[in-house]
Amino acid sequence: MRKFQQRVFSGVQPTGTLHLGNYLGAIKNFVDLQNKFECVYCVVDQHAITVDQDPHKLRSSIIEVLASFIACGVDYKNQIIFQQSSVPAHSQLAWIFNCVSRIGWLNRMTQFKDKAGKNKENVSVGLMVYPNLMAADILAYQATHVPVGDDQKQHLELSRDIAQKFNNDFGVDFFPQPEPLIYGEATRVMSLRDGTKKMSKSDASELSRVLLTDSNDAIATKLKKAKSDSDLIPDSVELLKEKAECLNLINILSATMNQSQEKTLQEFAGREYSILKNKLAESLIEVLGPIREEIENLLNNKDELNKILAIGTEKAEEIANPILREVYKIVGFR
Repeated sequence: MRKFQQRVFSGVQPTGTLHLGNYLGAIKNFVDLQNKFECVYCVVDQHAITVDQDPHKLRSSIIEVLASFIACGVDYKNQIIFQQSSVPAHSQLAWIFNCVSRIGWLNRMTQFKDKAGKNKENVSVGLMVYPNLMAADILAYQATHVPVGDDQKQHLELSRDIAQKFNNDFGVDFFPQPEPLIYGEATRVMSLRDGTKKMSKSDASELSRVLLTDSNDAIATKLKKAKSDSDLIPDSVELLKEKAECLNLINILSATMNQSQEKTLQEFAGREYSILKNKLAESLIEVLGPIREEIENLLNNKDELNKILAIGTEKAEEIANPILREVYKIVGFR
């Protein structure tokens, strides 16, 4: 079996200001991984347009996501950060994967079912074939590892299926089977207003999420108003799992303090929620305050950010283009 170079790929959609869930569930891990792997990080703007976008806001969001990556500690000088649509290999490989993947596989994607709802016949084709493009994003770099949250595991499994079917169909050992990397206590950060729903930029309530650009006062207010109940904080992990909002707050604090869920729970068991919320607000302000200030500084020099994207595109193409040329030979295009 072929031995592939260890390489990480991941991406974040530019759909508005990034929030705490993006940071703890993705970008914080990006920073940790860059010390262990060659990393390719992407602003996935092509995925963003599977639903309607304002073109002017989209461009602004692309630059803001890049600034957020850098402010959080992603090393753009030694790793690759770029804009998905600037590297044609993604969409070119995605078309080949559209012909390898199967409708039945896509119909089983729970995220498509959730987003399409009862309006399945009227959503864009792009929303349905989104996972094929995600597979192309990863495999255009022959990435071996992908940091994912719980809700992306199914998409990564599809990427593995597509890689295996391509190899089998053409009798090659060309694409790796990318492995998931799941880290930390807050791989899936939930809404501050409903602990059963993922923290999201699309939630109608601004109190549901903490943005990376929120002021210290805004962070404190949102944590104070986070949903809780009149009970004291439970004293066991088993009881904690029965309280979605408390579990979410404990997990977020554990992640920001880089400690286990058990250790955090031990510290706050039997205490009132207000004590936990105050501690969490202090911790988030300490972590996010410097990030917010750096994002603001970076956004004051957008020309430099555009240069960083251009350099990242060149580095990404140096890896992806030769891989795509080999794919074209394998399928008979060349």
